[in-house]
Amino acid sequence: MMSASVCDIHLCRAHDIKAGVRPTGARLLVDRLWPRGISKTDLPLDAWLKDVAPSPALRIWYGHDPAKWAEFGTRYRAELRDNPEAVESALAWCRRGPASLIYAAKDRLHTHALVLRDHLAETLAKEYAQ
Repeated sequence: MMSASVCDIHLCRAHDIKAGVRPTGARLLVDRLWPRGISKTDLPLDAWLKDVAPSPALRIWYGHDPAKWAEFGTRYRAELRDNPEAVESALAWCRRGPASLIYAAKDRLHTHALVLRDHLAETLAKEYAQ
């Protein structure tokens, strides 16, 4: 477990924000598609980081099937490693202070935002350890 001083990355569903939840720190939408049923005025953001989201091909293959969760995580981490510019854009926000990764998936236990949060936290922990 990392201390808050190393990494303070939160997860928040876009629909929870519409319902009144206030995300912590920078508000970063990490979905490639805009959340269905939410207007842009209902979702105030600091950044929309489309490029850090899973590729369309990976998203379609996964299809939010929990049986594919482990393999999805492996494939998504490979995409993140192959896309350092997009990851760096997310890391830059996280280095400034607390950040909330905002996503639209209904399933809170099997969302790409979990994988992304862990990837970002691990990267930041390595930076701070040096």
